[in-house]
Amino acid sequence: MSYRLWYWPEIQGRGEFVRLALEAGGIAYEDCARAQGAEALMANLASHAAGRGAFAPPYLETGDGIVSQVANILAYLGETHGIAPSGLADRQWLNGIQLTIADLVAEAHNVHHPVAMMDYYEDQKPEAARAAAQFRSERIPKFLGYFEAALGANPGDWLMGDAWSYGDTSLFQIVAGLRYMFPERMGAIERDYPKLIALHDRVAGLDGIKAYLASDRRIAFNTQGIFRHYPELDAA
Repeated sequence: MSYRLWYWPEIQGRGEFVRLALEAGGIAYEDCARAQGAEALMANLASHAAGRGAFAPPYLETGDGIVSQVANILAYLGETHGIAPSGLADRQWLNGIQLTIADLVAEAHNVHHPVAMMDYYEDQKPEAARAAAQFRSERIPKFLGYFEAALGANPGDWLMGDAWSYGDTSLFQIVAGLRYMFPERMGAIERDYPKLIALHDRVAGLDGIKAYLASDRRIAFNTQGIFRHYPELDAA
């Protein structure tokens, strides 16, 4: 079976957390809007609106229906394909990590759109500079410190022991995204999170991820996505 993933065709965004898990697990999927375009995405989204559709992409067509929201999609893939722990308590804890990652993603996006999501960054630059300063100094250390402690709470090389899970691929994307968005800040503080940085490197070495990163399936970071690099918003 091959899943049908629907997400915007020109950005990594939230869809990348799903792509990384699929690629690492060798799970067959079609990145539909990459092949068919954004208009096809909107048409497909509208086609499900009368039933159990998604509010917004990303969502996964499974053959039996639709699974939407990143944490929900990853929980589904985790249970279906064994890329999550088998125990209920462990799966719930991992889902909590993923939901915390979702909080970080939302805050990262709000850095460059602190006033209005639908307005251009250029229309809210003074407010973005203020938001970026607080995010760099307070929020990044708070989130990364939590992830570092979570890694330290479990034995083995991975977030959940001896096997990688979708939580590991998601933490990889957090490090990669923040490095792109705030290279100066991350360069100054990465030494404080050795387990998290080692995990990033370990995920990058997985066969599926290594092949994905070297392919044209991995969209480059850019200033249309969630993690955007504006030099004026970065500082150590």
